[in-house]
Order: sequence, then C-alpha cells, then structure tokens
Amino acid sequence: MDTFLFQGTIFLAATVIAVPLAARLGLGSVLGYLVAGLVIGPLLGLVGETENLQHFSEFGVVLMLFLIGLELDPRALWDMRHRLVGLGVGQILITMTLIAAASLLLGQGFGLAVALGMIFALSSTAIVLQTLNEKNLMRTGGGRSAFAVLLTQDIAIIPMLVLVPLLGSAVPVFLNPDGSVNRPSSSPSHAGGDDAHAHEALSLVAGLPGWGATLVTLSAIGAVVLVGIYLIRPLFHYIHTARLRELHTAFALLIVISIAFLMTLVGLSPALGTFLAGVLLANSEFRHELETSIEPFKSMLLGLFFITVGAGMNIRLLLAEPMTILALTLVMMALKGAVLYGLARAFRLRGRDQWLFTLGLAQAGEFGFVLIAFSAQQAVLPPDIAARALLIVALSMLLTPLAFIIYEWIAKRIAEVPVLSGEDAIDPQGSIIIAGMGRFGQTVNRVVQMSGFKTTVLDNNLATIQTLRKFGFKGFYGDPTRPEIMHAAGLEQAHVLVVALDDREAAVRLVRMARRQRNDLHIVARAKDRVHVFQLYRAGADDIVRELFDSSLRAGRYVLENMGLTEFEAAALERTFYKVDRDALRELAEVWKPGVPIDQNPEYLARTHALNNDLEAALQRQFDEADAARDEDSPPPKRAVS
Repeated sequence: MDTFLFQGTIFLAATVIAVPLAARLGLGSVLGYLVAGLVIGPLLGLVGETENLQHFSEFGVVLMLFLIGLELDPRALWDMRHRLVGLGVGQILITMTLIAAASLLLGQGFGLAVALGMIFALSSTAIVLQTLNEKNLMRTGGGRSAFAVLLTQDIAIIPMLVLVPLLGSAVPVFLNPDGSVNRPSSSPSHAGGDDAHAHEALSLVAGLPGWGATLVTLSAIGAVVLVGIYLIRPLFHYIHTARLRELHTAFALLIVISIAFLMTLVGLSPALGTFLAGVLLANSEFRHELETSIEPFKSMLLGLFFITVGAGMNIRLLLAEPMTILALTLVMMALKGAVLYGLARAFRLRGRDQWLFTLGLAQAGEFGFVLIAFSAQQAVLPPDIAARALLIVALSMLLTPLAFIIYEWIAKRIAEVPVLSGEDAIDPQGSIIIAGMGRFGQTVNRVVQMSGFKTTVLDNNLATIQTLRKFGFKGFYGDPTRPEIMHAAGLEQAHVLVVALDDREAAVRLVRMARRQRNDLHIVARAKDRVHVFQLYRAGADDIVRELFDSSLRAGRYVLENMGLTEFEAAALERTFYKVDRDALRELAEVWKPGVPIDQNPEYLARTHALNNDLEAALQRQFDEADAARDEDSPPPKRAVS
C-alpha cells in the first residue's frame, strides 16, 4: 500500500507540474504527460515497472472511442464510408507494403517484415484525437480525414492479431519490459495486459470451426446493437428514478466495461465495440449525461497512459544506439508521412488540411505495443528487434506533439482559412443551444427549427424530453447549469444560447457561467419580472424577454384597435411603447442594487418617475402624429394617457 501511495503521489505531482507548464508554452498537454513520464521514469527512477499500469490506462482509449461514437450518429458514419475505405484501408496497405519492402531489403525475413509493416502502419488514436480536440481541429477536413483513418486502424487490429500467429514459428518467446527474453519451460500463460487477454480470447474462438467463430463474432456485435437500441434506454430511465447522479456515472461505466469485456471474449477490439455502442446511443436523450459521466475517467486514464509511455522508454538502449534508433524513427515517420501526403493529394485535401492529415498521423501508435508483445510471444519478432521496435514506437509518439507544432507553424503561413463543410461532420450539434423545454422554450425551438436552423435542446426533466421525442423533436436529458453538460452540448462552438429555464436562480447561474466561458456568445434569456431582468442583465445576457411582456403588448394593441384606432396606429403605439420601455429597463438596470428593495432605492425611484414622463411624452407625440394624418371629418376617439 505504501508503494502504491508513493507511486500515485509521484504520478500526480509530475502531472500537475509538467502539464500546465507544457500547455503554457503552447506545447499541448500530451507532450507534458510524455515528458513527465520520461522524467520520473528513466531519468530519475522514481517509478518502477509500468507495463501493467500501461495496459490498465489503455482503457482510456476505449472510453475515448465511446465518447467519439456518442458524437457520431449512424448516418454520419455511413457518410464517412468512402474515407474509411479509401483513406483508411489505403493508408494501412500502402504503409505496410513499403515498410515490409524496406525490411526485406535490410535482410529481414518475410514474416518479420510483414509484422513490422503492420506495427508501424498504425497511428496513435489517443494522442491524435486528444490533440485534435484540444486544438479544435476535429471538424476541419484534415481532422475528419484523420479520424476516419484512425477508426479504420482500430478495426484493422482484429485481422492483424489473427494474422500474426500465421507468421511465426512454433516456439513462443516472451519479451520482458527491458527487452530481455523469457522462454518458458511450460505453456505460456501471460504476455502482459490486453495483448494476453486478446490472445486468450482468440484461442477460444480458434477452437471453433471457421463458421462457428464467425457466428460467435457476429452474435457479439448483434448483442451490442440490440442492447444499444432496446435495453439501455429503459435501464437509464430506471436509474433516473433514483435521482442520484452517481448512479448515472456507475451505469455509464457499466455500459462501457461490459461491452469491452464482451468484445474481448470473442477476440474483437474493445475500442471498436464501445465505439459501436456510442454510435447507437448518439441520438439518445441520455447522450450528454453519458458523456459528462465518462469524460473525467477518460481524461485521467489517457493522461496516465501517456505518462506510462514516457516512463516505459528503454533509455539504456537509446543511449547505446542513439543515432540508429533516432534515424529509424525519423525514416519510419518520413515514409509514413509520404504515404499520407500522397493520399491527402489523391483525396483532394489542400493547404492546412493536407498538412494536418500528414503530420498528425505520421507516428506509430499504442496498438503497436500490443502487436509487438504478441508478435514476440509468437516468435515472429526476435527479442532485439522487438526491443528496438518498442523504442521506435514510443519515440515517435513522443515526437508527435512536435509534429503538431510544425503544423501550426505551417498553417500560420498559409493564407487560406480552413473550410468546415457539412460532409462527414463528426459533431452533429447545432450552433443554437436551447436550455429549458417548457412552453416558452418549445415555441422558440419550433420557430428556429422551422426556419431551417439546427438546435441542441437540453432539459433536466426526463418526462419532458421523452414527450418531445414522441412528437419528433430531438432533445437531451441533462442539467444545463452544470458546466460539463454545457460543454458536452457544444457551448464552445455555439453561436446563440437561449436560456428558457423555469427556475429563475438557475437561469441566472447558467447565464453567468456561459458568459464566463464565452465572451462572444449571444445569450437570449427569459425573465420572470423586472427584477429578474436586472439579474440576467448583470449576469451577462444580451437579449432579455419578459415572459408576459410581449403578450401584454399584443393585448393592449387589440384594445386600441377596438377603441377606434387603425391597425397601423395601434401597431405604431405598440412599437413606441416597446422601444421606450426597453430603453428604460436598460437604464434602470444600471441603478438597480441587488438585495435592496426597489421602493427603498431613491435613485431607482427617481429614475423611474423620469422615465415614466418620457414614456408619456413619447406616446402623446405618437397620438399627435396620428391625429395630423387622420381625416378632419373623422374625429379621433377620446384617449387618455396615464
């Protein structure tokens, strides 16, 4: 326990020191994590064996793909099919072929060359997606294309794991973390973490006939689909009745862990299974609640994973052969980058997008660790080559944040502005967020949607959201006053926020929080009364609508019309009253004092009397103009202004 607490303290201390420093220097959090691991591991020796911890932290990649699936509905995934097949499959096959050919020219055997081609064809899903999200590049053409390739690579890990045993010899060889060989006298039992589990699962499937293994695999995928469509919604509704937020978190983790376990049993990628589940739940009313429940775990595990990558680097081997290892790493990244650049040109990616696609995916990835260990276990990779391959993968991941810095340097010198087209959009959220789906919010939503704009609707009343969905309006369950819920709903990208909450204090909190997050966001808020108007104004709302004000104006206009005024005259008086009263409210908001009753605020009372006189004068001028335009033989009705 003491060792565990000590190592936990070291990891956390390294994180809180290195990551903010790297972010402040503009290097990104990923490089901060990697450098922190490098310092506390090989350089200072503060942490010991990190292999098991690294396999545990790889679950962060699984959680990340689940969250990505939540943002990608099935229709958008279908729209990406050309990129998945063209860019993704093309990148894997061409890179594999070139690296395998280079290995053959260097005198390696065919099986070893193919294994190296598979290992280095894969890129780092964790680093690339984390960096794309941090830098708001996911919705660019280059970001979408990079995501398509990464998704294809995650799917390709399945046939790669099946292919590796066919390339090896009969005697298994185990690779220790330091690159030494462990040849067991008995049957092998452990190769470390996820790769061992994947191998065990593959052995279970391999014991079946070919048609049986296929049937089991398809059944597992079908089970995920059926659970995502028919079971998760009623279960979430059942959990919701308890009114305990921690149960939402527990249920979200249960979904991800159980699906990952099922995929592992049948030899499929856990990341692929959870991604599929996320896609199936992308249109669910619980999407944002699931996202906010899992996000903290994903961030922590990914950070831990990056640290363990840095801490697990074999510095002795690097110091023994620095030029060789660095040269091999750079050659691999250059070769892979050339393939990516060619594909970017072929698929008409231009300017910043092609450089983002090329530089962002040039590294090897975390699944390379799995393939290296599994290939060593199957005697495909000799121990010395496996040790070097591990170091090349880790070093290329360490260089990836620098590649993004080079991209930013290039992007600043390209005059074009990246185009965010709708094709293959990963984030389907609208640029308008409506918080609160009472009668007020529903009317606003219908007007906006019927005008052709997409909205993201939030409400913390589950019954309201379910009723809306029955009538064909998409809404999401969640408390809009929680910053993480608003972040999941796309607050950073939204253009307009409509605050239509029934709870007046919650509305003020939401406006204040949104304004702190976004100075440029336009906020439209509903107010209960004048005091609520002042509170929302001070909180940062741009347009404030009193819930009964407009209807009262319309009623007043009807009264004027029935007292003999024409529709034009009544409408003109209505507009005058609206403008003067609105300007008056803005002035009164400046002298209003929170916590002080209005009738005890002398400055407010004096300003109110003056504004009332201004209003009366403005209306009288409007009457006079109407009288001047009226025919002399049609005397106006008697009017009183008070």
